[in-house]
Amino acid sequence: MATDTAVESRAGALETRGIEPVPEAERTGRPGQLFWVWFAANISILGLPLGATLVAIQGLTFWQAAIVAVIGSVGSFAIVGAVSIAGRRGGAPGLTLSRAVFGVHGNAGPTVVSLLSRLGWETVNTTTAAFALLSLCAIVFGTASDAKATPVLTIACIAVFVACTVVVSGLGHAVLIAVQRWATWIFGALNIVVAVNLVATIDWSAVGAAEPASVGAMIAGVGTIAAGTGIGWANASADMSRYQSPAVRNGSLVLSAAAGAGIPLVLLIGLGSLLSAGDPTLAQADDPVAAIRSMLPAWMAVPYLLAAFGGLLLSNHLSVYSAGLTTLTLGIRIKRVYAVVVDVIVTFAGAAYFMLVADNFYGPFIAFISLLAVPITAWVGVFGVDMLRRRHYDPAGLMDLRRTSVYWYRAGIEPRALLAWAAGIVTGYLFTTAGTGEDVWFTGPFANTWPGQNGLGWLITLVVAGGLYGLLGGARTASR
Repeated sequence: MATDTAVESRAGALETRGIEPVPEAERTGRPGQLFWVWFAANISILGLPLGATLVAIQGLTFWQAAIVAVIGSVGSFAIVGAVSIAGRRGGAPGLTLSRAVFGVHGNAGPTVVSLLSRLGWETVNTTTAAFALLSLCAIVFGTASDAKATPVLTIACIAVFVACTVVVSGLGHAVLIAVQRWATWIFGALNIVVAVNLVATIDWSAVGAAEPASVGAMIAGVGTIAAGTGIGWANASADMSRYQSPAVRNGSLVLSAAAGAGIPLVLLIGLGSLLSAGDPTLAQADDPVAAIRSMLPAWMAVPYLLAAFGGLLLSNHLSVYSAGLTTLTLGIRIKRVYAVVVDVIVTFAGAAYFMLVADNFYGPFIAFISLLAVPITAWVGVFGVDMLRRRHYDPAGLMDLRRTSVYWYRAGIEPRALLAWAAGIVTGYLFTTAGTGEDVWFTGPFANTWPGQNGLGWLITLVVAGGLYGLLGGARTASR
């Protein structure tokens, strides 16, 4: 197998491959490389407001929040690792492999949902990072830190973050692997320094005096964390594992994702819950960058803002790379690097809207992850059941969108898979509430039942979609 040094020697090369399966001779990756990819993608400050939500909105104590963080983040990324096994088997991106399950045309629905998920997370990352740069400019140059008061500077901050994203994501897989690994040490160290100073601001008396919430509230918290962490990455996991050696063990892929993402997430979510015990406003802040900065001594402002910017950038690299591949899977005839450029133009516009026009940012963020968690989880259910029986993906069939494709099925659609996916989505939304407090976008008719109140809509979705697909016989033909 190739060494890390061998991988890094290709780091300056532009990846010209699109979504076509990687030849087996070129699959030389190791699980350790994926550990750093997932670690880097999850050291952003977005874990802090997620942890704050557990305490301020769902009423958990710190210890309850810590348990929820472990189950929600580590568990959901174990699912990410399990799905990435398909990437090692087929050597293709996740949504390209999904053609074998849903049909070359039926796969359009899951692919669009995946693209919306990636675009949404990129908009969140870009907006938050631009807030960090805006605050940094206020310190260094004395400019206003209010985005609406400085529209030109705000656009410039967004542009800087987008440009940094394109440089790495556009160059491709080898560059991404190298950057994610080494930058993790730099920005991870900065995050540790910031975390130590944040711990000094914690109101320990409030933490100790908190009354435990119900088990149901903890279950709901697990759903919130799973939706806000691993579930959103599940259909992108094979995008990185497609370069893994065929000799890599399944358990190693699961462990690399669960540990790589779980370690930083548990620490950041736990810290967010501690901070919110004494100051619940963090969970409701329109600009969490400024809210966290206000808790720090003045001399920590610059290191903190650099850590925030860097962590978000590392997460965005992976998301944009995956979104480019997803765009190609839709059948759009464009080079991968250009697909990346189109992707960031969309997120540029989204970030500009949230910073210059919208009155609220994190309310829509929570609603967004709740809404998209349902169709993504339904896809995981169907795709996961299919994986239990499938050991081979036909490379030519994955790329052939004509009747001659082995994955043509009926008019390019595998009806059983599509039906199970749709049934899982409909059932899941019946139990789902999207949003928090007064900023609720959607409430399902069964959202006030016990499963709905405890955030189990996504789990119901998983069981219904996967179970129905198995009952309809889809898994029996999965080896085709």
